Amino acid sequence: MRYRPISPTALADELTARIDSLTQRRRIAVAVDGADGATGTAELADALAGPLRLLGRPAVRVPARGFLRPASLRFEHGKRNPDARYTDWLDLGGLRREVLDPLAEDGTGEVLPALWDPERDRATRLPRVPVPERGVVLVDGEFLLGAGLAFDLVVHLWLSPAALRRRVPEDAAWVLPAYERYEEEVDPSALADVVVRVDDPRHPAVYEPEA
Repeated sequence: MRYRPISPTALADELTARIDSLTQRRRIAVAVDGADGATGTAELADALAGPLRLLGRPAVRVPARGFLRPASLRFEHGKRNPDARYTDWLDLGGLRREVLDPLAEDGTGEVLPALWDPERDRATRLPRVPVPERGVVLVDGEFLLGAGLAFDLVVHLWLSPAALRRRVPEDAAWVLPAYERYEEEVDPSALADVVVRVDDPRHPAVYEPEA
């Protein structure tokens, strides 16, 4: 696989320009997908929001962590079950209903920035946020591909297996089989519009398909 080295600043600039070129819908959704806490999905999504606003593209941040299911459902098979982490933690229906469906041409244009507070294990009761025309909703999190979520652009932050093992804290190593399953069953690098290798977050590299 061929990767082009790029600085974090230049990466944000390139992605901002790519997002700004998307004009097929009045409001668009962008996913920044990658292993939670190991790839920097939230940091990259944050880095895109400001430049997009400067281009006249209002940006709304929606961390997928705000759409985790209640603890009774997430931990039904134990708190450290990798299969449950992969299939049961994220409320895909809620994310689709409260964030992606409202962006459709016949949608309300108002999204819910978070549905569930996983720390307090209760509904957030946050107000909906209107997304103006030309607005961009930036969703960051893990396991966002392969479930039919309607994103207009997907950026996948990829780690080599060795780097992933290094970056995941020792007390969270139980989750590694979930990431392996995601790679094997979904192959997110094949589905994403942009793949960025982040073994060293200070020196990312963008995947470029062979001509």
